[in-house]
Amino acid sequence: MMNAMLMAAFLSGAALHAQADRLEGVWQGYDGEWSHVSRQLVALAEAIPAEKFAWRPAPGVRSTSEVFMHIANANYGLLSITGPKMPDGLRSPNVEKTVTDKAEVIKWLKGSLEAVRNAHTGISSAELQRKVKVAGREANVDGIYLRIIIHANEHMGQLVAYARVNGIVPPWSESTRK
Repeated sequence: MMNAMLMAAFLSGAALHAQADRLEGVWQGYDGEWSHVSRQLVALAEAIPAEKFAWRPAPGVRSTSEVFMHIANANYGLLSITGPKMPDGLRSPNVEKTVTDKAEVIKWLKGSLEAVRNAHTGISSAELQRKVKVAGREANVDGIYLRIIIHANEHMGQLVAYARVNGIVPPWSESTRK
């Protein structure tokens, strides 16, 4: 009986440690949450085979590469409202449809995630309260950062669904299957 209890305690501890690794950054404020979703987005993009980047669930719905490019484009676009400039390579209105190569998509995705991280890390509390105009409305910079992280997580869910429909298990879920 004692051996069984010790074994259960050991296995529970190992499971919690594995879960803690997957949840690194969660509940650690904006920067921790941003690091978490960024790692997941990149891990998922890298896990999806290049030939699945053109996959779409139905005609007229964004393909896998289009969703990743939409995230990158939105990250830079929303960030540009707060001050940093939009990169020249994303100024095309069709960038989501024209950038489809897996390596290039991942490069833009990583760059956008890093740009948000760097901008948020260096911002003051006072600057977060600065007013900006977005879609004809007034908002504060903090609200723009909140929109960026919500948007990234929204499309993370979409991409997880895309992956699973194609038989791809998100890398952070892999250890729970064993």
